[in-house]
Amino acid sequence: MKEFFEKNKTFLAIVVGAAVIGAAIYFSPEKDKKPGLTSGVQSGAEECQNIPDLPSGTAKLITKIIDGDTFLIEGGYSVRILGIDADERDHPCYDAAKNRLEELILNKEVKLEKGAEDKDQWCRYLRYAFLDDTNVSLEMAKEGLAVARLSPEDVKYREEITKAESQAKADKTGCKWSASAQASEDESSRVLTWEKLTPELTGLKLAGACEAGNYQNQEIIVEGKVAAAYRSKTNTIFFNFEKSYPNQCFTAVIFSSSQNKFVDSPEKYYSDKTVRVRGKIKEYQGKPEIILDSPAQIEMGK
Repeated sequence: MKEFFEKNKTFLAIVVGAAVIGAAIYFSPEKDKKPGLTSGVQSGAEECQNIPDLPSGTAKLITKIIDGDTFLIEGGYSVRILGIDADERDHPCYDAAKNRLEELILNKEVKLEKGAEDKDQWCRYLRYAFLDDTNVSLEMAKEGLAVARLSPEDVKYREEITKAESQAKADKTGCKWSASAQASEDESSRVLTWEKLTPELTGLKLAGACEAGNYQNQEIIVEGKVAAAYRSKTNTIFFNFEKSYPNQCFTAVIFSSSQNKFVDSPEKYYSDKTVRVRGKIKEYQGKPEIILDSPAQIEMGK
């Protein structure tokens, strides 16, 4: 027996090593994570593995409303409603749209109808939602709680939804088109002044937040509204521009090692403000970002 082990020790070491690796993979906590669930953590798009098929026309119970165009179904899977775009958290009509969607479909069974694509990059099912004969997208647009937003491929309900949006806009219906919403829009469109981060003073290109992805590995100035800002568990601060995560156009990041150089609580100071940031554009998990090491890289418009 001893002679057998001596002659085959290399082979046996390989077998034992493979067994250990296999056991580690099998019992890993990552193994049982269910994709398609909302986590609230800023991370990139998950790979849409092991998400069950959801045939067009399937009826599902709605268990939670995320915002005016996103909800969870039984099993914890996320669905993004096709045909409309409602405000994200920290935007003026977020609560109105979310509350109305809760009234319409929460704890009810809705029929989910496929569009041109099955899922998006965040592993959410893309579906039109119907409560009995009511097209939820059409209803939200009609009530002035969401804008029409359809891809070129999705033509099935395009005419009805765009007409409903136009009528709501003409009648100043709902949160999106009311007089108070228009006043807020006028305020946000006022011309801001900048003292430091201008093309003239820096010689750098100025781009809007949603254009930043076109300037990979280039140093530019990015301008946009900080739609949401927060401090993570690792003490990293994220500024998400134009929309909240995961729909942001662009992100500026301050790591904990640099935060002593900035104002106290930058995530509160710059939230909901129009700012410019300067730096080299990098891509992280599918989104353009700039790392802020110095307060000289960020300026709030006045």
